[in-house]
Amino acid sequence: MSASAPWTVPSVRAALLAKKISARELAAEFYARIERRNSELNAFLTLSPERAYAQADRIDATVARGEDLPALAGVPIAIKDVISTRGIRTTCASKILENYVPPYDATAVERLDAAGAVFLGKTNCDEFAMGGSNENSAYGPVRNPAALDRVPGGSSGGSAAAVAADLTVASLGTDTGGSIRQPGSFCGVSGLMPTYGRVSRYGLVAFASSLDKIGPFAKSVADAARILSVIAGHDPSDSTSAAVSVPDYGVEIEQPIEGLRIGVPEEYFGDGLDPEVRRPVESGIAQLEKLGCRRIPLKMPHTGYAIAAYYIIATAEASSNLARYDGVRYGLRAPGATLTEMYRQTRDRGFGAEVKRRIMLGTYALSAGYYDAYYLRAQKVRTLIARDFSDAFQKVDAIITPTAPTPAFRLGEKTADPLQMYLADIYTVTGSLAGVPGISVPCGKTPAGLPVGMQILAPHFAESRVLQIARAVEAATERGN
Repeated sequence: MSASAPWTVPSVRAALLAKKISARELAAEFYARIERRNSELNAFLTLSPERAYAQADRIDATVARGEDLPALAGVPIAIKDVISTRGIRTTCASKILENYVPPYDATAVERLDAAGAVFLGKTNCDEFAMGGSNENSAYGPVRNPAALDRVPGGSSGGSAAAVAADLTVASLGTDTGGSIRQPGSFCGVSGLMPTYGRVSRYGLVAFASSLDKIGPFAKSVADAARILSVIAGHDPSDSTSAAVSVPDYGVEIEQPIEGLRIGVPEEYFGDGLDPEVRRPVESGIAQLEKLGCRRIPLKMPHTGYAIAAYYIIATAEASSNLARYDGVRYGLRAPGATLTEMYRQTRDRGFGAEVKRRIMLGTYALSAGYYDAYYLRAQKVRTLIARDFSDAFQKVDAIITPTAPTPAFRLGEKTADPLQMYLADIYTVTGSLAGVPGISVPCGKTPAGLPVGMQILAPHFAESRVLQIARAVEAATERGN
């Protein structure tokens, strides 16, 4: 493949069938790319060549026998380091799990393996997926391939950067409040958040259990659709997994969008939206109108309460989920004269500042005397936000917004002000709280060349609609319209 034509799922398949390249040679090509660029990007934390080459050799043997190839045969994929991988270190970008090696694969990883994917390694992220810039990793920040002085977004910054820099064909990330969509926007790749329950969370290290979702990054919407087709579907190992049939998203995205009603909520286009972001998003909406979509203004009145509600609910669930890291069963164990002292020392050394901040916020919100005032009230607000979406989807087929209020900001720009960092999620946390599917698709660039993403949201389990519209935006952007 030429440098101007990145590898895709179909091009990998075609090259393998034509015997222009072997799966092993392709894996070696990507490892050479990682060797050249990872030192400046810091996108990968752990490489897994032994498993990758074993997977590649199985595909090459299948090609040699003339047998049908599975859906993702030979496709190099990277996996966010909060998703369990058998025999491959899974640190959650934290010192507390620095040497943890899971004995099993997450369900999404199992399904990728069965589909013939080749696992290059584990990608950097904010510690325990807590952050919006990938500066909270215990192993250093990730840099944005579009501008090395900028953040890639978080928490799945390494997964987004690896795809953007052509260090992998696709990757898995996780999205709790925007952690796939925002890095997708900042790095200029497609990042898809499925409906809560569409993809099994079994094997995903929990941050906020009612919000966490696994989804793909890819250079193209079509490749994101193909990955989702493989990892989606019911899993008896996850009680929150939905028993809903999975369509062939690769076919569904080619359906025409003419006649679709696209809602544009005024709350997402007000104060705080950078004009350099507004312009390409508005241009993308105009292109959808030219393609036959009908623009409908919306009001979503509880949007302004989303950040506050999200950061109470998410931190409360985090404080509960992270209680298991006590130095007793696995992970880091720091010595202490008493059991309590051992707990204290282990957590003090093992957790970074942002994780500690969120544990403390969540513990406070759940504590006696404050539960009703904070956590219970936040859950009521969540219901109102979900109702905003439900009401909107009675009038429209999809909702279009900017993914983030600004393009990628500079490394270190917001680290001293956690509130400003949290506000970077202002357009993504609403969909997370409602549990609906969403995607960030590139829709243009700022005058300085920084990528801008458009967010598309649709009703529960309507990933096909999200992907259809995203594909249309992608095609219009590629034409330079």
